[in-house]
Amino acid sequence: MTPKFISFDCYGTLTNFEISATTRQLYADALDSDRLDSFLSDFSHFRRDEVLGPWKPYRDVIADSLARTCQKHAHVFDPGIADAIYGRIPAWGPHPDVTEGLAALARHIPLVILSNSMTDLIMHNVDRLGVTFDHVFTAQEAGAYKPRLQAFEYMLDQLRCGPEDVMHVSCHYRYDIMATADLGFGRRVLLDRGVEIIARGYETDIIEDIRALPALVGL
Repeated sequence: MTPKFISFDCYGTLTNFEISATTRQLYADALDSDRLDSFLSDFSHFRRDEVLGPWKPYRDVIADSLARTCQKHAHVFDPGIADAIYGRIPAWGPHPDVTEGLAALARHIPLVILSNSMTDLIMHNVDRLGVTFDHVFTAQEAGAYKPRLQAFEYMLDQLRCGPEDVMHVSCHYRYDIMATADLGFGRRVLLDRGVEIIARGYETDIIEDIRALPALVGL
């Protein structure tokens, strides 16, 4: 398959999403290491749960999921910590393999980002990737966060193509791969960065370095 577009998740897949490291740093003095590991795991689960409801600003997603995590762990919620986490996102840059791998693709196939982000936030991170994208779409524009199918449908509508025309690349099974399988995307690629347990049965190519991606489309 030579896709009309290759779409990407951004945070975690392209941008080194340092939310766990940042949260660990901010709570290091308040929680011991064993408890902090559990805290970070729950924070991740609650963030995913928060985006399944009606759209709201990502700052609120972080604050509400952090508040739920603190409640579960009987720890006082400090809104200032949620603000600090959100405030650090614009400074996060790409994984080491990203710029080289994307550059090999960008000369041949239009590249697209669909991100669970805010419109005024995403370009701070995209500009650090070192490659020009043909389109960058956000959950704010779609009115829905991934893994809701509405987010992907919005992207397809904007691209004026069918799901069979798109290869989607992500390090997230539950946010991206399962949803794009349900919608019938032409090809799905899991970039295994160790952030999720690998599921089976979704006809997904698995790579560990984005520089392996051009070979999947014959480049």
